[in-house]
Amino acid sequence: MKCLSIDLDGTLLNSEHEISEENVKALNELQDQGHCLILNTGRAYADVIKLKAIQNMEVPIFCVNGSVLYSKTRELLFEATLSITTYKEIFSILKGLGVGILVYTNHGGFPSTLPPLHGKTNQELVRLFQEFNYDEILEKDNLKIYKLIALVHPDNQEKIAEVKAVLADKFAISMASSFPNNMEITSSEAHKGKALLRFQDMMNLTFDEIIAFGDGGNDLAQFEVATTSVAMENAPLHVKQKADIITKSNDEDGFAYAVRHLLSLLKNEVEMPAN
Repeated sequence: MKCLSIDLDGTLLNSEHEISEENVKALNELQDQGHCLILNTGRAYADVIKLKAIQNMEVPIFCVNGSVLYSKTRELLFEATLSITTYKEIFSILKGLGVGILVYTNHGGFPSTLPPLHGKTNQELVRLFQEFNYDEILEKDNLKIYKLIALVHPDNQEKIAEVKAVLADKFAISMASSFPNNMEITSSEAHKGKALLRFQDMMNLTFDEIIAFGDGGNDLAQFEVATTSVAMENAPLHVKQKADIITKSNDEDGFAYAVRHLLSLLKNEVEMPAN
């Protein structure tokens, strides 16, 4: 059985944050052939199942960079969390660095999750982070913290390198960027690659091949465990350099192009000549 581990934003989703008809068709054909498809994303579960195409799919969903794993029937299989103590220490450091902070929990994302913030102006982001009362998060019942995101405006990306340098080797955490202007901080047990190996063990499966598709820095973790790694044309150079194959961009049905033409997992569709 082949396993196809597929990132969402910038990979399976186009710039309109939709799965194209061509990609949906390829996914359905791959499932019909008996391959194991896994959506392996930095998104929170609620932001994944909002996507109409995914509501009609029965596939495992790995959320928050491998922090939360769901089976194809939406059964919760695994959670990796940050301790409240670690959260408080990292939050204080990020606050001191002057970056925006998103907190992903079992009660949702505060003050937001990432997808709704795409396209916001710097002024709108600053207002959002300044006005939110983060103390409210710690008052939630049975609180579980999955991830913090340090977020800056795209014009201030150099700040992300500072975040990484300050946090390096201080905590049992994983750090990865899904976009150049963020740093996603999770438990050291949360990792897109570890999630694939964990799922294989939990479900008593043996994957003949793991083919990973991605475009961001957080996809390098799944590239590490993949038999074949596929980067999108729209990926940053450092991600493409780590990939075995580079396909077309997410706005050119790059996923479908890869499985049909580069990996030859599906029949290429040949247009019939006009009469």
